[in-house]
Amino acid sequence: MYDVIISGAGPAGSKCAEVLAKSGYKVALIEKNCKWRKPCGGAVSSRVLKYYPQLRKLNLLPITGISMYSGDFCQLKYSWEGIREPSFTVDRLEFDTILRNIAVDAGAKLFDNSYSFDFIYKQNRKIGVKVKAINGTKDFLGKIIIIADGMSSKLAFKSGMREKWKIDEIGLCKCAILEGTNLLDKTSISLFFQKYKGYGWIFPLDDKRFNIGCGTWLEANRNYNINQLYNNFKNNPYLQRFFPKQEFKEIWMGSYPLPALGVKEKSLFKDNIMMIGDAAGFVSPISGEGIHASIVSGSIAGETAVKALETDDISDQTLKKYKAHPNIKKIRRNFKMTASMVDFLYDADGKNLSNMFSLAETDNKIREMVINMFLFSQPPTKEFLLRLKSMR
Repeated sequence: MYDVIISGAGPAGSKCAEVLAKSGYKVALIEKNCKWRKPCGGAVSSRVLKYYPQLRKLNLLPITGISMYSGDFCQLKYSWEGIREPSFTVDRLEFDTILRNIAVDAGAKLFDNSYSFDFIYKQNRKIGVKVKAINGTKDFLGKIIIIADGMSSKLAFKSGMREKWKIDEIGLCKCAILEGTNLLDKTSISLFFQKYKGYGWIFPLDDKRFNIGCGTWLEANRNYNINQLYNNFKNNPYLQRFFPKQEFKEIWMGSYPLPALGVKEKSLFKDNIMMIGDAAGFVSPISGEGIHASIVSGSIAGETAVKALETDDISDQTLKKYKAHPNIKKIRRNFKMTASMVDFLYDADGKNLSNMFSLAETDNKIREMVINMFLFSQPPTKEFLLRLKSMR
C-alpha cells in the first residue's frame, strides 16, 4: 500500500514524487519507459532553477537570447544577458533522467517498463492502479493517485475527468536532433512562426548538435501533413545559411501531439485524484513550452497531497487547493489569455505578428511585452492590442 501512486515520471511526475518522498511518504513512481525520449524542442526556462537548483552544477548550454521570425521573416531579436539568469537547452532523454533520479534519491520508488492502463475499484471508489509490466499485470494500491502520463494517458480518460483530445484542440509536431557543422549562435534559440497556424524552431544543444522541428496548431492539423512540413522547413533556403555543409548525422527523430488550448480547468482534481503536466494541458498555447508549467503543477500537487495526508483528508475539499493555488491560477489565467490570441496572431497570413515584431524593434517597452508573452505566457495590455489592430 502506497501513500501516493504517480503514473508518469516526466518532469511533472518526478517533481511531484520528490516533494512527497522528501516529506516521508511512500511513493510509487510508475513509468512506461525510462529510455524513451519525449519529442520536444528542449528549451528550459531559467524559472525551472527555482525548483531544481541542482541544475546549476551541470554543464548545460546557457541560452541568453532569442530570435523570432514571422511568416514573412520579419525578425525580432532579444538578449537577456546580464538582465536575468540564462535559460538552457537540453536533450530530453538526459534531462528527464536527471529529474527522475532526484525523485528516486529523495525516496520515491521507481517502476520502469510499467504501463498504467486502468483503475482498481472498491465500492465504486478508485483505490489503485492496474499496471502492465514485463512479467505480467500488477496492482498498485494507494490513497492518492496522480495522473502524470501525458496526453495519451489511459487513466485520464478512464478517470472521467476529461474526454479524449480532439484533433483541433492539440498541436502536432515533428523534430530531430542532428549533429554537424553549423553557424548557429550557441547562446540563442530561434523560433520561426509560419503563415499557417504553426511554427518551427532551431535550438542549439552544444557546438555541433541542435534540435530542429516544426508543428501545426489547432485546425491547421487537418490541412497540413506534418512530415511534409518538417522536410520543407528543414530545407528552407532561409535556414540553409546556418548550415554551410548540409551534412548531418541524425541522432534521433520523433513526432508528438501536445495540448494547444491551455489547462483543462475541470480536469485537475476529482475524488482522490489529481492530474498534472501535459495530461492536464500545462503547455503554453503560443510557444508550446510546457516544462516549467508542468514542474509547477507537479510541485503544487505534491504539496497539496502532503497536506491531505497530514490531515488524513483526501476529499475534494482538500484537493481543490491544488487548483486554487495562486501559481496554478496564474498559469491558468495566462494560458487562457494567450490561447485567445492565437487566431489574432495568425490572421492575414501572420501579418499581425509581423506588425508586432516591427513595433517591438522600435519600442523597448513593447519589445519587453512581446518577449514576456512568448517566453513567459504573460498576456499583453489591451492598449497594445488595439494599437496592433489599428495597423491592419
